[in-house]
Amino acid sequence: MEVTEAAVAAWNGRYDAQLGAEAIRKGEADAIAYGVPFIANPDLVKRFKQDAPLNEADPDTFYTHDREGYVDYPTLAA
Repeated sequence: MEVTEAAVAAWNGRYDAQLGAEAIRKGEADAIAYGVPFIANPDLVKRFKQDAPLNEADPDTFYTHDREGYVDYPTLAA
């Protein structure tokens, strides 16, 4: 019986919607993780689909014990 290993390459960092899709299309990655963009854009998927501008993240509010910087970013108007 032949045993093979399967690996998944997930990349993160400095990807926008277009660069992420291109990396997957070219086979450079199997998945793209959007950590910081999701913090600043709770509606990131909607923004990507609409090619809407992204909120800038505020790194000064990362890893604090306060709500600021995690739940106060604006979403797109309906």
